[in-house]
Amino acid sequence: MLPQNTFIYAFIMLLAGIGIPTMAALNAGLSTKLQSPSLAASILFLVAMLLSTAYMLVFDGLPKTLTAPDTPIYFYFGGFFVVFYILSITWVAPNFGIGNAVSFVLLGQLISMMLIDQFGLMGAQQTSITPQRVIGVLLMAAGVFLVVRK
Repeated sequence: MLPQNTFIYAFIMLLAGIGIPTMAALNAGLSTKLQSPSLAASILFLVAMLLSTAYMLVFDGLPKTLTAPDTPIYFYFGGFFVVFYILSITWVAPNFGIGNAVSFVLLGQLISMMLIDQFGLMGAQQTSITPQRVIGVLLMAAGVFLVVRK
């Protein structure tokens, strides 16, 4: 039997998964209205920064430091991927469709997570690629094809 937290974590990530295409649709719409993907992305980041700062202050208080000793510099570069994702989905989705765009994002996430897990990259828990996992990703890839096929 799975621990109680597993279900809570799964539910939270399910909500996050629901939020990703919702955010993409909202930001794509804002981009179209403003006629600027970069302005729409900047507004999204401003709102996100305000909300995450408020969350930090309420639940964590003021930080004692902005850096952690002995932390590899690459751990601070996650923001590059967020910016790339937000700008690309904001620009691509109005022309390619939310479903198409998010389907390929999902496929990219599956491939990336398998590689990160296989090699335990960036401190992730190591989980080997198995035939079952490969079949799962191939089925997801087939699903992406079926979703985007007209």
